[in-house]
Amino acid sequence: MKSLRPIRVAKEDGEKEGQPLSPMARVFHEPNSNVYIVVIMGFNTPINPDVVKVNLAQTFLKHPRLSSLQVMDEENGGEMRWVRTEVNIDNHVIVPKLDPNMDCPDKFVEDYTSNLSKTTISRSMPMWDIHILKVKTSEAESTSILRVHHSIGDGTSLMSLLLSCTRKVSNPTELPNLPTLKKRNPNDSAGFWHLLLKLWMLVLLCWNTVVDVVIFLATILFLEDTKTPLKGASPVGSTARRFVHRTISLDDVKLVKNALGATINDVMMAITQAGLSCYLNRKYGDDHQKDDEGAKGKNNLPKNIRLRATFFMNIRPSAGNLAFEDMTRKDSEARWGNHIGYVLFPFTIALKENPLDYVRDAKITGDRKKATLESKFTYFMARFFLNFCGTKMGNFPTQTTLWFSNVAGPQEEISYFGHPVTFIAPTLYGQPNALMIHVVSYENKMKIILSADENIIPDPHQLCDDLQNSLSLIKDAVIKSKRAAEL
Repeated sequence: MKSLRPIRVAKEDGEKEGQPLSPMARVFHEPNSNVYIVVIMGFNTPINPDVVKVNLAQTFLKHPRLSSLQVMDEENGGEMRWVRTEVNIDNHVIVPKLDPNMDCPDKFVEDYTSNLSKTTISRSMPMWDIHILKVKTSEAESTSILRVHHSIGDGTSLMSLLLSCTRKVSNPTELPNLPTLKKRNPNDSAGFWHLLLKLWMLVLLCWNTVVDVVIFLATILFLEDTKTPLKGASPVGSTARRFVHRTISLDDVKLVKNALGATINDVMMAITQAGLSCYLNRKYGDDHQKDDEGAKGKNNLPKNIRLRATFFMNIRPSAGNLAFEDMTRKDSEARWGNHIGYVLFPFTIALKENPLDYVRDAKITGDRKKATLESKFTYFMARFFLNFCGTKMGNFPTQTTLWFSNVAGPQEEISYFGHPVTFIAPTLYGQPNALMIHVVSYENKMKIILSADENIIPDPHQLCDDLQNSLSLIKDAVIKSKRAAEL
């Protein structure tokens, strides 16, 4: 394969050489938050590495953060700065030689991806790489694995950049469409009662925000989740992770959503709550009643389990997909960087007789979390702590059980540099929690991706099964309820 020459990237007008890393970017270099974003993509055709390299030079390398080193400035107390550099694309695109007829290719790709979590990227080059696996699996003809250090940008930044490199398969000149939130027309309602309702909502927003900020501060100081088989005894940021993912039907999720007047996010949180309850019930049954065959059908869960997710949220005004040129404009609403806040989302861990109660509970909690500014406050509080108290105080809370992220993906089939995409599976490693759950939609599918510390969660495939089975139980309950209503 012909090697491409190193590419020199011109400095943008007005860009300062040696710009310091932002406080949020510095957090991702802390020992228990040395986080890497991993995006696994499956393709319907074999990948052509030369095509990928040429196109990366025209897209990725034009962005300052992806063509800069992170250099320690010893003269300024070890402050880290961005310094532009020449980029040799061959150092960033890894194409291992593989046997196309190997046994268990699915297991090989899973192991290869998981083994990346045991490694880091040298600061002697821009901290990203892409691995191309030219082997056929049950889901794809070939697979690519993009790995980017979180200091370069958050998931929204990287997904926007990644999707700016894609086009619709149905129209190769158009960018893919992403779901957008419907804005309420301000003229839809008026009058005294409407103003009174708005005043009440404002009071409720302020009260909920105060309560959530107090709970957030208590969590940082002392309020820890219950020790369960899903939670480690201490931060586990430096341990290796197992990445597993499962595909469910987006149509099934929408069926439940429409039946109960919920949102897609409500349904996914309900599935998570039900799946975690089932998984923990089995674990407690195994621990306490190993010799009791009837334990499988019993409720083995302790009472009053406190189990919360750190739910990451994009706080930008715009969450849609933009062209590369629009995304890198200084006045763009889709600002590059780490602009993420988070809310603490409590799960009710219990076995429910009616599976629809999981959705109802998730909807109540979800509606409550929409009526708060918690995500914005946590973002600005983190920046405050980072600026005035250092990275130790501004770090992410380790007292919760898991991290959670839900991302809306393209609504139609897309191609990446001319290669049709069959699935997209983003995940992380380096986070201080033993479990991270990502959810991303693509076409009519929903992908659930787990990043699990196998020392604490040795059977992540079983947890995936429990999440998938929870959707089936909830969907069947919806269908049964509809049939009963028709009689």
